[in-house]
Amino acid sequence: MTSGLWERVLDGVWVTIQLLVLSALLATAVSFVVGIARAHRLWIVRFLAGFYTEVFRGTSALVMIFWVFFVLPPAFGWQLVPLWAGTLALGLTYGAYGSEIVRGALAAVDPAQREGGIALSFTPWQRMKLILLPQAVPEMIPPFSNLLIELLKGTALVSVMGMGDLAFSANLVRLALQESAEIYTYILLIYFVIAFLLTRSMRGLEKKLKAGVGKAPEKKAAAVRVPEGSGVS
Repeated sequence: MTSGLWERVLDGVWVTIQLLVLSALLATAVSFVVGIARAHRLWIVRFLAGFYTEVFRGTSALVMIFWVFFVLPPAFGWQLVPLWAGTLALGLTYGAYGSEIVRGALAAVDPAQREGGIALSFTPWQRMKLILLPQAVPEMIPPFSNLLIELLKGTALVSVMGMGDLAFSANLVRLALQESAEIYTYILLIYFVIAFLLTRSMRGLEKKLKAGVGKAPEKKAAAVRVPEGSGVS
């Protein structure tokens, strides 16, 4: 490929990374808010959180992008730029999947831990912040890593809006070169490299969060003072 075509591909990589970061941040926020709400003591909060989860898990991310970019603007009189439309659609959709990860991890915490927080007169928020989340978050990392890779692959859906992401740029280069095998091989490799880096980063984060969890503090050997004249050298 010529330098101009490579520049087009690199621009697509940058757009894909921006979309991935923004939608991942939104999905993470949605995951924790909705996931924690699924365990709320009020039934109406649990019902609304569950309703949101079922709606967004049961609909296609591609159709959601169509709704956000093509259907909602005429109804409300405004138009989102493709980057923000893609961020909103993907973040809300994958956040619904993430909320189940959060809910499951919180439910897996030993009930004795909750009872200990109650015995210490902790408020529900204190129990969540000081007891449940520190134990549940490390267990969320592996499934969140898989979800992040799925989100990376899902960013290709925004090409339907004409957004210049990696998939859209690859198609333009393919039309210019009239060569499918070469350009799509390059694109597969680029997606693989990004996914590999994300996987390694998430594994490093998992190790860091799990460091010290469930380990007893190390005991330091106490220094023994030998009285003078005891004959012990």
